[in-house]
Amino acid sequence: MHPTTAPTTAPTHSRPRDTGDFLLRPPDPARRVPCRADPVDLRRLDLLALLTAAGIAPSAGDRAAIEQLSVLPGSVHTALHRWLEQAYGFCR
Repeated sequence: MHPTTAPTTAPTHSRPRDTGDFLLRPPDPARRVPCRADPVDLRRLDLLALLTAAGIAPSAGDRAAIEQLSVLPGSVHTALHRWLEQAYGFCR
């Protein structure tokens, strides 16, 4: 094993070093790829967020139930949210 010692002085540079960093231009909105999320995916994510906010941790077996609930129409999803929010006493 070789002993190592810290340098006694910090190295100095006579000129600034090029780090390769540069600023990026803002994206051009006309060149963006259109992307739309599926409403079923949005309802699933929203339901998971609501359960988490209510302090309900879905167990491994609940994933299939959450998937089935997410496929239901938006009106059913809205009622489910309202029920959970009223039952757990919080608002979004």
